[in-house]
Amino acid sequence: MTNETKQKVREFYDEIGWQQEDDGNYQNARYEDLRPVSREYIHKTRLRVMNGLIPTGNLLLDAGSGPVQYEEYKVYSQGYQKRVCLDISIQALREARTRIGDHGLFVVGDLANLPFKADTFDGAVSMHAIHHLALTEHPRAYAEIHRVLANGRSAGIVNGWHDPLLSRLAEPLIGLMRKLSGRSAKKKKEWLNEEDPAGTFVQKMTPAWLKREIGSKMTIEIKPWRSLSTRILRWFVRPFGGRAFLRFVFWLEGVFPKFFAENGQYPLIVIKK
Repeated sequence: MTNETKQKVREFYDEIGWQQEDDGNYQNARYEDLRPVSREYIHKTRLRVMNGLIPTGNLLLDAGSGPVQYEEYKVYSQGYQKRVCLDISIQALREARTRIGDHGLFVVGDLANLPFKADTFDGAVSMHAIHHLALTEHPRAYAEIHRVLANGRSAGIVNGWHDPLLSRLAEPLIGLMRKLSGRSAKKKKEWLNEEDPAGTFVQKMTPAWLKREIGSKMTIEIKPWRSLSTRILRWFVRPFGGRAFLRFVFWLEGVFPKFFAENGQYPLIVIKK
């Protein structure tokens, strides 16, 4: 099942996810809130990855790089000689080459089986990529990133939690708002149980799982990246007052980092070696 899953993920991104649409964004950008009211908050959270990196070095690994989709993503490797983009999708790497050019080296590969020697990289990032592996392979992916990091260096990994507290609190309100607006309840996708699943495969973790399966084997720190999911942003952040509200949320994430790191949607997981 694992190889079949990876093949479907590759096909999705080669044929759909990393194709540019008429507005100039990739199809995969539909999972992001690109409205002007959220732009400042989204921008600042993307830059939080730098909180997990030593900013200068020789080689930075971008594990599951995609096309280096957003401008903020380029910042991660500004202080490095080269950015090594690894992805299962050839289309992703073609797009990445057009975006970062000679600053990049481009490798087709598997997150759970990195084709690099130990201690090769002075830093690593992985943005929303490990969750495309089956949960049983997540420990291997973290172990591989740890293996290829040089001693004394760090990696910043962004993934999503499964059913975090803030989402659980928001869902009844979203359900009520959908009902009042005449929209039917949104059905949760059960990817593994569908004969012909739409979209692509995702399996997410919980904080307890991460601490048990990963934190027991290497030094990690869980920091806030973005506590509000795209679903919450789109339902609750309105043009009037929305920007001020998100500035307040960003401030709260900084004041109470442990709570928002473990109960919001997206953590920044820092690996230290």
